[in-house]
Amino acid sequence: MNKLIKTSDIFILLSAALSMAVSIYFWFNGYKEEGVFIGLWVPSLLGFGNYLKNLVIQYKIESKENE
Repeated sequence: MNKLIKTSDIFILLSAALSMAVSIYFWFNGYKEEGVFIGLWVPSLLGFGNYLKNLVIQYKIESKENE
């Protein structure tokens, strides 16, 4: 059975949300440069998750073509 959201997706989303929360914490406590630096991790983490998901989809497509 295919699940829409897999465990790896949850970990990627949690890591992005956690880095956003830490970024906001730093920003509002006066560490603006550190907050911006950590905030830049969010799109990188989401992009990495998207790349991994695309690799899995590509592997599944290629394995079906080879059957």
